[in-house]
Amino acid sequence: MSKLVLVLNCGSSSLKFAIIDPVSGEEHLSGLAECLGLPEARIKWKLDGKHEAQLGDGAAHEEALAFMVDTILASKPELKESLGAIGHRIVHGGEQFSASALIDDVVLKGIVDASDFAPLHNPAHVVGIEAAKHNFAGLKNVAVFDTAFHQTMPEEAFLYAIPYNLYKENGIRRYGAHGTSHRFIARETAILLDKPLDELNIINCHLGNGASVCAIKGGKSVDISMGLTPLEGLVMGTRCGDLDPAVMFHLHDRLGMSVAEINTMFTKESGLLGLTGVTSDCRFVEENYGIKEEATRAMNVFCHRLAKYVASYAATMDGRLDAIVFTGGIGENSAPIREEVLKRLAIFGIEVDSEANLKARFGGEGVITTANSRIPAMVVSTNEELVIAEDTALLAEI
Repeated sequence: MSKLVLVLNCGSSSLKFAIIDPVSGEEHLSGLAECLGLPEARIKWKLDGKHEAQLGDGAAHEEALAFMVDTILASKPELKESLGAIGHRIVHGGEQFSASALIDDVVLKGIVDASDFAPLHNPAHVVGIEAAKHNFAGLKNVAVFDTAFHQTMPEEAFLYAIPYNLYKENGIRRYGAHGTSHRFIARETAILLDKPLDELNIINCHLGNGASVCAIKGGKSVDISMGLTPLEGLVMGTRCGDLDPAVMFHLHDRLGMSVAEINTMFTKESGLLGLTGVTSDCRFVEENYGIKEEATRAMNVFCHRLAKYVASYAATMDGRLDAIVFTGGIGENSAPIREEVLKRLAIFGIEVDSEANLKARFGGEGVITTANSRIPAMVVSTNEELVIAEDTALLAEI
């Protein structure tokens, strides 16, 4: 067996983990610790079947990793012995990181310094890195940044039209997110289309609870819907996406809301949840479209915003668009949303193949437009964990 990589994705109250063979892509273990810091902290994992356990009142990332070592991996010691390195998904790397990096004190400081732009994520990543060092002493740790893929954006794409010194002195600009997924999809689509990556022009729609659209030209990111933080852009599960900045002033000055309350509303109470008033779950929206007013409203806004972004990014392609790609939990599984979005793009000569679109649900891949469609649309399954494992193996030299 080749050396394996432990992939960690630490959220503010969760820890997603997997053990992956970076060569074959085989997943030997996967799991999720959730509700960390709360009385109901628990962990679920797949290893020779599905398992679940309580972590204890208030258990945090350290306890979750300790449980992985002392309980999960103790049941299969050969799996722990085969680990060669640890890869960490890092949401924000600022301008400092344009590629993955072996974690040392300088890299760790860079992750901390970028915390202002990802206050819910980067501090959790640091906790996860420290916990990994403690529980897996001797293994190298690698940071794989979601923002790195977007460092190829030109200035006209990443600058905001605010005083330029705010960018030069404070780094206020558009950074994007989901870069690891967009990078994976670019290379996979190039293979599927039998086209060199450096000649690939696609618009990739990564749709999940968090969602973004990326314009990829010549295999590189040239624009992304997310901005300084993951709040900008599309309608998401609980995030509002694009809005007039004056909305904040109105909420503060006229309605008396505090900045903290507005921040909470925009990030945790908006998006599909805000539009339905019921749930952030896209399945409710899809299943009740045309039946319940709140679901119909939410889906129409979601699809309208997404179609606008795709159409606008066509302007970055220099006259040639090889494909529109859908990925992520919603992008891969929601045939109705894909169809609604593509219908709104009929001006580009796009024709949906409804039968192929339905067949692409739940793990299916392939083209979902007709042979007459001027631009093909495709479903491609993403695999961020594999990219993290590959980069980690390369940098850790295992």
